[in-house]
Amino acid sequence: MDRPLLPASLSRRHLLASACAFPLLAACGSTTTRKPSELKVSALFAGNVADQGFMEAGWRGLQRAGTELRVKTRYIDGIQPQKALLVQALEELAKEQPDLVVAHGGQNNEACAEVAARHPGTRFVVTQGAVRGANLASYDVLQEESAYLAGVLAASTTRTGVVGHMSGIRVVPGLKGRAAYAAGVRDTSAKVRLLTNFSGNQDDNALSRRVALAQSQAGADVIFTMLNAGRDGVTQVCREQGRRQIGNVGDWVARDPKVFVGSAIADVSVGVFESVRDLQAGRFAANEIHRIGLAQREAVRLTMAPDVPADVRNRIERVAAEIASGRLHVPTTFDGPEFATPAA
Repeated sequence: MDRPLLPASLSRRHLLASACAFPLLAACGSTTTRKPSELKVSALFAGNVADQGFMEAGWRGLQRAGTELRVKTRYIDGIQPQKALLVQALEELAKEQPDLVVAHGGQNNEACAEVAARHPGTRFVVTQGAVRGANLASYDVLQEESAYLAGVLAASTTRTGVVGHMSGIRVVPGLKGRAAYAAGVRDTSAKVRLLTNFSGNQDDNALSRRVALAQSQAGADVIFTMLNAGRDGVTQVCREQGRRQIGNVGDWVARDPKVFVGSAIADVSVGVFESVRDLQAGRFAANEIHRIGLAQREAVRLTMAPDVPADVRNRIERVAAEIASGRLHVPTTFDGPEFATPAA
């Protein structure tokens, strides 16, 4: 069963004690003798599921699986993205022998591969992952594809000729997203300058405000923000400084079109949901990386504010079609200069 949403301040021990553990199963990992509604899915979120970003999106995917597919779900959140802590939490879930363990986020790659090898009778998934094994698969929503479109939008709408990028921890999906955004900017206009920063924290609003203010003062008038709870600090600066922001993961334009000129949607809830649906349908394929991109518009797309000019919209639609068809390859590596995190 699901446990209710708990404050992020609760300790991991409290989280585990308050979660309802599954009864042990006689045939671990088998779905052939079990009704779909009897499937048990456990998930790990290395962060707060109320972060208004990546973790919350994954949690929504788990909730959707529970409602639409009628599987039994349980999850742990509030875990810091450190390998030893991730391994410990995944072991706690795996020992209850669910049919599937979902580790949400590429920061789980190494930890999940290690734990999966010790529990060969249980299936494991890393969403936004890049690992695979005999009982392990990754489901990767290609946020780099919508991030590339965000770069096109930023370079097409900047008035100062300077655009920004902000993220927190250096996980593979975030690095790929930054590289794609930078490529979208560069391919649209070689004259536009990019300021890119990884601050080390996805959720610290005082820190994100400091970085956003420094980028604004350096001329950036459009900032692509790949943060979670720390996004609010950037939004405050944008309102105060008359800057625009491009969101990610969800549709931030729908929430605040005056601040958000666009949002690079990469609905990572789809990866969680599809992994459970594939398991239930008997088509779960281990030892594979399942990629979900712009060809699935419900998962990956760019939304734009009403004031984005028609010619810019048309350009972005053309680029999106080229990416979806495979005619345009989105770069996923970046070797340019970085914008220093200002001191407190």
